[in-house]
Amino acid sequence: MILSTQKVEKPWGRNDLPAAFGASSGAKTGEIWYQTDAKAALPLLIKWLFTSEKLSIQVHPSDAEAQKRGMASGKEECWVIVAAEPGAVLGIGTTRPLDSHELYETSLSGEIESLIDWKPVKAGDYYYIPAGTVHAIGAGVTLVEVQQYADITYRLFDYGRPRALHLDDGVAVSHAVPYNDARFGTIQGSARLVNGPFFDLWVIDGDDVSHCQIEGKRRWIVPLCGTATVGGHDVVASECWLDLIGADIVVAPGSKALVAVA
Repeated sequence: MILSTQKVEKPWGRNDLPAAFGASSGAKTGEIWYQTDAKAALPLLIKWLFTSEKLSIQVHPSDAEAQKRGMASGKEECWVIVAAEPGAVLGIGTTRPLDSHELYETSLSGEIESLIDWKPVKAGDYYYIPAGTVHAIGAGVTLVEVQQYADITYRLFDYGRPRALHLDDGVAVSHAVPYNDARFGTIQGSARLVNGPFFDLWVIDGDDVSHCQIEGKRRWIVPLCGTATVGGHDVVASECWLDLIGADIVVAPGSKALVAVA
């Protein structure tokens, strides 16, 4: 089934989304969420993000840290870059280890911005962001985010925007160290990008493998460009199909699609 979409306004969003996402209302849309009306909670949330400014420097808790605070789960995520303006960057991890006191003080002063590892990015890059990773997304980026279904963000620094910070909780759940996760790279053909623990993530390139059977109880199919056909139903970029029956996935030549499994 095609999931419904929810546009979420953000101060760092854009009012000139690609035409596939419909006419602009004039508001700054930062995120588009894919959701279902079913009562049963889904384990994953898929989003598109569109940035005109830097996001806050932030962190998400692990399952254990979230449950200590009365929430059902933490948040780990993977970013897949669809488009990036020249000079676009992602902030992932810190340039050197910071203890809790230094992380708190540099977040308060704004010095944390210079201690984030700002990585140049281009279309096709992907990064898995474990819980506890101090991170930020820069301006001029369009990406798809696959994440645990938890809306938990602790902001450490927000460039003076009039929004609350969460320094105590943020510092408590942070691992302020250089990024060292192996789940990153640049997409080349069809491949598995992420292998657990909370989800698997594949990309299918219609010019590499046009037919692919990926096993899993639930599969979210998100075309990045072009068209995917799931059990005879066409799904285009800007849509997300939730498959619960193991239907065949066919990606058209010239098209690419993400498939998340959980």
